[in-house]
Amino acid sequence: MYTKRALHDLGVTGADFTESERRQLDEAGFYLRRNVFDAGACREMAAAFDALSAIEGAEGGHEVHIEPGAPRVSNIFNKSKAFDRCLEIKPVLAAAAYLLGEIKVHGANLREPLHGKGQQDLHVDVPKHFDGDWWVLNAIICFDDMTLENGPTRVVPGSHHWAPFNCSIVNRFDWQPRPLSEEDKVRVPKDAGAPYPGEVLVTAPAGSVIICNSAIWHSGTRNNNGARRRVLHLTYTRRDLPQQLVQREHLISSTYERMSDVQRYLLDIEPMAAGAMLQSARAPGAAKDWWA
Repeated sequence: MYTKRALHDLGVTGADFTESERRQLDEAGFYLRRNVFDAGACREMAAAFDALSAIEGAEGGHEVHIEPGAPRVSNIFNKSKAFDRCLEIKPVLAAAAYLLGEIKVHGANLREPLHGKGQQDLHVDVPKHFDGDWWVLNAIICFDDMTLENGPTRVVPGSHHWAPFNCSIVNRFDWQPRPLSEEDKVRVPKDAGAPYPGEVLVTAPAGSVIICNSAIWHSGTRNNNGARRRVLHLTYTRRDLPQQLVQREHLISSTYERMSDVQRYLLDIEPMAAGAMLQSARAPGAAKDWWA
């Protein structure tokens, strides 16, 4: 399997990533696609989130990151079938392949900011070695309406072309910060939690997907009215880069068995053929395949 074949097998076409969306992703670093999921699918995924969050409690998201004030759940495909449909979102796959080339799932994390919580510092998810060196695409899948009052995602349009800012050490891989240019120094905020000039608070109805270049400066914001704001952050990366959650290290047999060939490829849980040309990156010291 390879990305072009995977997208072909899923029926991804040019209509799934329009010229306007391509221009927005290139220039602004993000765009919104509405009506990706209907109300029934949103209710089912939201209910699965609630059930898992009730089980995991304060430890929710422990495989990747625990965030006080914003319940999370990670490793979701081994915990529920409700999110399998998210592996076949045609607009997301088309955009990820355009931005990254050969792709695989990077991470899949559920998140909901609680009333009065959820404010984050501006940050980038991953750095870059040069402009155009894109590492990750983030699809924010909304199960509830994202409004100005319940903690919308904020983004700074065009900032994916700036120097990386406030990137987590765990996502840096072989990247080391370089001295900032005078132009970039001016851009660095004194308070990364404060409003930033030109930022956009993204609003989106339930069923929408916000598609972002993960090099964009962005953050969560405070949920001021307490309305539910459940989302899935589904990220894709290049196949030469490690996954945030190494899927085959957590894989259970029932997950593998229910996945299609394309889904196994995207999750990077398919057995690697001997002599395959497109090998996927493996985390150092990763466990053997469970079927080996």
